[in-house]
Amino acid sequence: MSQTDHVKTHRRCLCCLLESKPLKIQLACGDVEGRLNALFNRVQAIQKKTGQFDLLLCVGEFFGTTAEAEAEWQQYRTGARKAPIHTYILGAASQETVNNFPGADGCELAENITYLGRRGVFTGVSGLQIAYVSGREASQEPAPAHCFTAKDLSALVAPLTSSSKFRGVDILLTSQWPRGVWHFANNPEVNTKFCGSSSVANLADKLKPRYHFAALEGAHYERLPYRNHVVLQENAQHVSRFIALATVNNPAKKKYLYAFNIIPMKTMNPTELVKQPQDVTENPYRRSSKDKTEALKMEEEEPNQFFFDLSGKQGAGARGRGRKRHSDRDGRGRDGQHDGDRHHQGQPKQPRRHPQPSGPCWFCLASPQVEKHLVISIGTHCYLALAKGGLTPHHMLILPIGHYQSVVDLSSEVVEEMEKYKSALRSFYKSKGERCVLFERNYRSQHLQLQVVPVPLDRCTTEDIKEAFTVQAQEQQMELMEIPQHTELKQIAPPGTPYFYVELDSGEKLFYRIQKHFPLQFGREVLASEALLNIPTRADWKECKQSREEEEESCKQLRDDFQPYDFAWED
Repeated sequence: MSQTDHVKTHRRCLCCLLESKPLKIQLACGDVEGRLNALFNRVQAIQKKTGQFDLLLCVGEFFGTTAEAEAEWQQYRTGARKAPIHTYILGAASQETVNNFPGADGCELAENITYLGRRGVFTGVSGLQIAYVSGREASQEPAPAHCFTAKDLSALVAPLTSSSKFRGVDILLTSQWPRGVWHFANNPEVNTKFCGSSSVANLADKLKPRYHFAALEGAHYERLPYRNHVVLQENAQHVSRFIALATVNNPAKKKYLYAFNIIPMKTMNPTELVKQPQDVTENPYRRSSKDKTEALKMEEEEPNQFFFDLSGKQGAGARGRGRKRHSDRDGRGRDGQHDGDRHHQGQPKQPRRHPQPSGPCWFCLASPQVEKHLVISIGTHCYLALAKGGLTPHHMLILPIGHYQSVVDLSSEVVEEMEKYKSALRSFYKSKGERCVLFERNYRSQHLQLQVVPVPLDRCTTEDIKEAFTVQAQEQQMELMEIPQHTELKQIAPPGTPYFYVELDSGEKLFYRIQKHFPLQFGREVLASEALLNIPTRADWKECKQSREEEEESCKQLRDDFQPYDFAWED
């Protein structure tokens, strides 16, 4: 059979497979690296349990370079063994495996094993579109056989996007990851400094795949789905899902097979197609120039810090809390001022300043209005304070040092330190036989206050707390939505969105998007209710006020108790 006949045959076969509506479950696979028997044995085992798949799509490096891998391939190439499923593979991703492919055009390499080609798009009779690009991004011209060029991508994109009816492709297959796909989402277990291709990211942005599969990094990573439109500025579009798969039969047992069901975009109801899941994020490839340069700025700038000596009236002895004091250019050390006065650390170069309020703020640490005697701990970006009129003696607040209105407005370094405080508090409360509940009300508030309230372990379970919030919300015609554990709040609530948010010690999160009115004391009312702490008279903080002297004494005690868990404390 000629090369041309091979190409025609494999195109007809794939088109036939794509005719059905909807398709059965399909499989995607990461780097096979010549472990064909391990892969197909695993596929057969799965098919015995779940039934037949339509096809298997392999991304990354399909062939291996060892003698064992070559021996296995010869069994399939000669027909001694047969793949149990129609298998479609990408081309070489390294010079060592180039010789396994006859050229740039797709063809059948063995029965049921088909090479898709250098790049292209298949559209079945049913309308399902699969776009693909083999190899790695070329770093030089002329490009090696295992690399793609900008011309390859242009040739792939132009015919598709030139149509006014183009909305996206159903599936995109690439070997390399798209650069920056992790932005606005859960972080992968790879070195993001060197991972991925900017050209693949640009390709994914233009083609808007509903599913995008990649490999080569030896890692399994399922990114949260992301939008392909700008909220309130563009018409709603479908979401995209990026899935990276590990190497077949890897010793760490990372996931290398992914089963999925898909109905062609062309045949779907438009309303169903554009439905947005709860954990959808912004598009990682369309970050503003400000976002793109933020990481670089973080490396070049040293953050502004405020230091406090929490001794004297607060009774903390001679211990100072805060970050390490660096030396001035003349070699003299810098100490914080007494009684909570602000000390602005000088730097050899202009430091980045914390965001400042436009007017008076009771919670900005540099503000003259802040009640500094309530401060428990000070980090680089956040501080911990005793809650004024707290529900319990250990009721605290985590607050950003700079002026941020809500969690969704925080920069990444502030979020990171806030998480450290959460972890420290959980350990602290656990030592006291308590679990903690965190909540935030971004409504009629100027500065973020993350409330942290301990609840005795023997008083109620986490499920009791969750039920109390859910039931009491329903009683007030509000429905709390549960969001996935590893989803950041900013992924479902753009800045400026009024909301109420609860985080339980199990990691479960409850969210309510405030529409018009919201009871300001709702979080406290639920925790103070009979079902939980059973202290209903303390629901309003104004009814729980202490004198200045009582607050100072409470703070001194809490500061000393928390010190072993305080990562920001040092002698």
